[in-house]
Parts: sequence; structure tokens; C-alpha cells
Amino acid sequence: MTRETTTKTFVVGVGMTRFEKPETRDWQYWDMVREAGTAALADAGVPYALVEQAAVGYCFQASTAGQRAVYELGLTGIPVYNLNNNCATGSTALMTARQFVEGGIADCVLALGFEKMSRGSLGGGSGAGDFSTSPVARHYGIMAAAHGFEASPPTAQIFGNAAREHMERYGTTEVQLAAVGAKNHQHSANNPYAQFQDVYTVDEILAAKTVHRPLTKLQCSPTSDGAAAALVVSERFVDAHGLRGRAVEIAAQAMTTDTEESFASGSCIDAVGRPMSRAAARQVYERSGLGIEDVDVIELHDCFSINELLTYEALGMCEEGASGKLVESGATTYGGRWIVNPSGGLISKGHPLGATGLAQTAELVWQLRGEAGARQVTDARVGLAHNIGLGGAAVVTLLRRA
Repeated sequence: MTRETTTKTFVVGVGMTRFEKPETRDWQYWDMVREAGTAALADAGVPYALVEQAAVGYCFQASTAGQRAVYELGLTGIPVYNLNNNCATGSTALMTARQFVEGGIADCVLALGFEKMSRGSLGGGSGAGDFSTSPVARHYGIMAAAHGFEASPPTAQIFGNAAREHMERYGTTEVQLAAVGAKNHQHSANNPYAQFQDVYTVDEILAAKTVHRPLTKLQCSPTSDGAAAALVVSERFVDAHGLRGRAVEIAAQAMTTDTEESFASGSCIDAVGRPMSRAAARQVYERSGLGIEDVDVIELHDCFSINELLTYEALGMCEEGASGKLVESGATTYGGRWIVNPSGGLISKGHPLGATGLAQTAELVWQLRGEAGARQVTDARVGLAHNIGLGGAAVVTLLRRA
């Protein structure tokens, strides 16, 4: 069942740290949040004293780390909600903030996400010792039944096997997969917040170290440290504080979780979330009255190059199986139909799990305001964010210039 939004919600301030390789900077997670949160409040021109609630997302810190982080911004006694939804944590924090405002619980809510990670590949919590108790055991069980279990990082393995299935089923090529990485590395060269700003050719991406065939290192998102924040407010707050010029409307938002479709086929393509993403996109289009044809700029969850292709299909940008040809055609970069991941995406901007969804929001807000500098998408009016986590959750958000 769906319902109409009765209270419009707006993002009026965003901020983020540069995403860094773990252990590069001598900082703690609360230092990251102070930097990102202060930037978001300054961007809005709103003091922390006016914030009524805080939704804080992270995956690798202890309970109430959200309070420890938010206390760097002020000790006002507001409720702080600690959230963990795997790689979709940042957008879950944004959705929580939006729901508080939409529901009339508060007029001004701060959404924060952060992560302080360790170097090396991200584990899947599904090794031989803990497979039966892992929250993603069912997902990895699908993979193991179809492909076995190899000695490579679990998350790269399940997405790599989804890539193999896509290649076998639709004729997708390794060159098309590498084209995703080449595009996103090219985009990140203009993003001062990106962990990597090096540009690579398709041939260089193909020649990089293989993580799990066909995925090479330059097609995989790295572990990262960083934080991002967004200030979500009501229309009443926008008008009371003269923020129309800063406001970007959350036109629609939806979260979906796994259904029978995720597991029934026995396919890694479905287990890693294409059905969830498709369902979330459909709900957002229905609620907003907008479609993919109305979208100008997209920040999507390219944790691995194959997931960008799967998301093209889930969002309705092309027919099922045609995503490799879509990226190869240039339709998803500057001069094409959509600009996808102008920030560099997870592959090149970095992927601190709790911050990713809010970093996507920050990029889209800058784009819709015309503040994205050298990576600005011309006359961007509608932006779409897609954030997904195994286990699972998919969040799709449509933003439009107010």
C-alpha cells in the first residue's frame, strides 16, 4: 500500500569529508562527523541548536557511537538514533530523517553517516567458520549452490559471479564491465572529495590485478574512511528561515528489502539485489509522478562494475541485458543521456559504508544547485540516488530543484 506525502521535505545543507584510504589520516570517527556535520550546517546557514533529532548511520563502531560523534556538534540533549543497514546505511539515515519531518515529528533533522574502516578487502561474514549464522548466509548459499565458494573476497565473489551470469546470459563483455570503471575513474578526476583521482583506460583496467574473475581491482570499490551529512527540514522551516534558494526537495523515496524473487531463481544477479532495486525505483516513480526519462543526473551504488550495469536495468534505463551496450555507447557520461556517478561513484570516490548514501545526496544537491564545479551536469533539475546493501536493503531517492 502506498500513501501520498502530506508534508514536503527538503535538503537545505550538505557536507562531507574527503574519502580517504584507511589509516591515511590521524582521525577518529567523531573527527569525521564534526567536519561533515559542521559543513552541512554551515551550508544551510542553520545553527546546531535548531536541530531537533539526529539519525546517524555506521556499520563498524559500537552501539551509541552516534552519540559520541554528534556530541562534537553540540550537547543539546536531542534524540540520536543509531542505524546500521549494511552498505545502504547512509540512505537509511536520510530516509529516517525524512520520515521524522514528513510525519510532523520534527521540522529540522540532521542525517549523518560515517565509517572508519580497516585496510584490505571487505569480508562478507560468510566464511567457513560463521556461514550458518551470518545475516547474509542465505545470499551466499545461493552463490555456493550455483558456483561453489572460491578463495577470494566474499563480496567480490558474489558480485563477480553475478557478472559471470550476466555475460553468459546476455553476452556482456569484459570490455563493457571495464568501461564502467574507466568512466567513473575519469569522473573522479574532477572531485576533490574522491579517494582516487587517477584516470585509467579500459585496457589498464582490464590489466589490473584480478580480484574475482572478471572483476579487476579497478572495478571494485575500496575500503575507505569518511563521513557525510545532510540537513532535512520541512517546508515550514524553509520558509521561516528564508532557505528557498538552498532547498532541494526530496520528491520521493522508497526502501525495499528482499522478497522471494531475490532467491527463487538461484541467480547471483537476483541475490545481490536487482529485484529490490527495481521495486524501489518503481515505487519512487509512482509516488513522484516522474520517470527515468525525467532524470538528469544519477548517483548509484557501483560497489562493483557489474552492479552499475544491473542498476541501469533496475532503474529502467535500458532493457534487461542491454546495460553493457548502454555504457559502451557513452549514454551514461558527459554528452550522453544521463550522467551517472559524476562524483566517481563508489569505485573511485570511495566507499565508507555508513557515509556512502549521504555522500550521494551531497553530490546530487550540489549538482541540482549548480555548485559542482568542473563536474557540473548542465542544467540538472532532477537527480536520482540509489544505495543498496546485501542482506538486504535498497533505497532509491528522487531529488529535484525546489
